[in-house]
Amino acid sequence: MATPQETTRPPRRLDDVPGWFPVLDQVLFDWFLGRQESAGLRGDLLEVGVYLGKSAIFTGRHLRSGESFTVCDLFEGDAPDDANRAESTKSYGRLTRRLFEENYLAFHDELPRVLQGPSTVVPAEVPPRSCRFVHVDASHLYAHVHGDIGAAHDLLLPDGIVVLDDFRSEHTPGVSIAAWEAVLNRGLSPVCLSTQKLYGTWGDPGPVQEELIEMVRGRDDCHLSMQEAAGHRIIRLKSKGMREVGFPGSRYADLPEPPVEAPAPVVTPGAVARGRSRVRGRVRRVAVDLLPPVLTRALRRVVR
Repeated sequence: MATPQETTRPPRRLDDVPGWFPVLDQVLFDWFLGRQESAGLRGDLLEVGVYLGKSAIFTGRHLRSGESFTVCDLFEGDAPDDANRAESTKSYGRLTRRLFEENYLAFHDELPRVLQGPSTVVPAEVPPRSCRFVHVDASHLYAHVHGDIGAAHDLLLPDGIVVLDDFRSEHTPGVSIAAWEAVLNRGLSPVCLSTQKLYGTWGDPGPVQEELIEMVRGRDDCHLSMQEAAGHRIIRLKSKGMREVGFPGSRYADLPEPPVEAPAPVVTPGAVARGRSRVRGRVRRVAVDLLPPVLTRALRRVVR
């Protein structure tokens, strides 16, 4: 995976943008957003926590005239508390707003509305019941995720979709607790689970689940399984060599590929010894061919 320092080279493809956005989730974002558009559902888009912009770039492709796309991140700003500050420094210390904006503008003509600050600023900046799609991928701390889920509930339209990232990763137990607490106690219905994300709604999950099942069964690159838990139908999806969504290249797509530097040769002690042995052999052969026997014997003693 590329690192933030490498983003000084303009991204030619979406995969050139560092970040965590697997192909399965790209397919699901494209399907959920496209389904809303086909059904005539209009509403704004929101992403809380953008890192260097990979999923925001993808989501922005579905922005239609008259809709708004808002993103929120601390970037290089101050975190609201010590725990969040430590998390941000450890995982996103080199993230800057400039890098995000440069990456986004490589694929789009205009930036989304950018809120720089903690996710707690979102409810005051985004109107209630205005969003059709909300992607929550900010702090992994329980208190923050709990608040972000509550904000998503208030901002989403009745049939809107919320996506919760890292709901099952071993290093993000706070997200897991907040996500399943929302399912058990706060009215959130899971629509499906991918490897990294929980897709849910506060509307009726039945119709969208039926369409999703039909879509997946028409593919040969996605594994489908279903379970019942606490009164919810849980649809689990897993990629089987899933094909990428055909995402357009950036405005820099025609730039030549950067040259690949050959790795420096690794010199091992064994290689050094073999080199010395070959030198000795050549010296001995020259001595035998050209020098008198007395000098040859003396030279052999020197190079041993």
